[in-house]
Amino acid sequence: MADRIGGVGTELIAEDPGIPNGWYAVAWSKDLDVGQVERLRCFEQELVLFRARSGQPKVLSAYCPHLGIHMGKGGRVMGETVRCPQHGWQFDGDSGKCTEIPYCDEIPRRACVRKWDVIERNRMIFVWHHAEEKPPYWDVPVVSQLEDPEWCEPRSFTLEVPVHMQDMAENNMDPVHFRYVHTSDTIPETEFSIAEDGRFLKATSHFLKATPAGPFTLTLDRDTWGLGMSSVESTGIPNMGLYMFSSTTPVDNRNTISRWLLFATKNAIDTEGEEWFDGITKGVMDDWDVWTNKIHLTNPVFCKADTPLIEFRKWARQFYSHQA
Repeated sequence: MADRIGGVGTELIAEDPGIPNGWYAVAWSKDLDVGQVERLRCFEQELVLFRARSGQPKVLSAYCPHLGIHMGKGGRVMGETVRCPQHGWQFDGDSGKCTEIPYCDEIPRRACVRKWDVIERNRMIFVWHHAEEKPPYWDVPVVSQLEDPEWCEPRSFTLEVPVHMQDMAENNMDPVHFRYVHTSDTIPETEFSIAEDGRFLKATSHFLKATPAGPFTLTLDRDTWGLGMSSVESTGIPNMGLYMFSSTTPVDNRNTISRWLLFATKNAIDTEGEEWFDGITKGVMDDWDVWTNKIHLTNPVFCKADTPLIEFRKWARQFYSHQA
């Protein structure tokens, strides 16, 4: 749905761009026990998430093809299947096919639901979304800090924002907003690069930071995989590491859930670590009022100095089936 907004000499178009293709976290691993069934709303779809008896998470489209019952509400895990709560039809988590009807020996050929590709990694459960139902063609990165004894146990938090997910992702390519939204003293110098396969984007900024040990020039590396995953690593304070990993998931065109893991090395946790955690979370809340009071413009008015945002918009098109 497009809304036209009149202006002097121009007509702006506010339009929901759709759901981009990619990997998205739909739950924290710790929140899904073996045998547990959960109702999900993601990608403008109703899904059922369950952890099979093997321990593997599975995701299927939610409505039983028999009579349209939502299997995420009252469904039950049976081995590697989920059982519909009304008539007991069982659907395999790896194929979506009906494997048993308890009161009938013959299973109709059309008795199946869509199966969604799932990866459990970085303490999150990821689902692959593609508007044309194409299989995954890139992988979820591994957060090595989770297995590194030099790093503390991460802190996690979840944020729900009524905004299209691309508007959140654009922050990584918007150095100017650090000056006005986050009250940075200056607009940070920022370099941008895109990897050879085109799906990976890096933004590097430099800040002057005052610490108890004196001032340091910090380097902030922001990596982005598709539109849904990103990390921020802060370096420059000797022998200290600070890192954040997040997955931002579209519930629908105008609502988003973001899951964050915040890390610090053990030698930094009681000095810069807590300040880093507070700074990251406060920064998100600084953005909150902007995100929740904006529209997504398909034809924004850019100025000459907006090169990073212009390039980001071009880069983002590849993740939409209708724009690629």
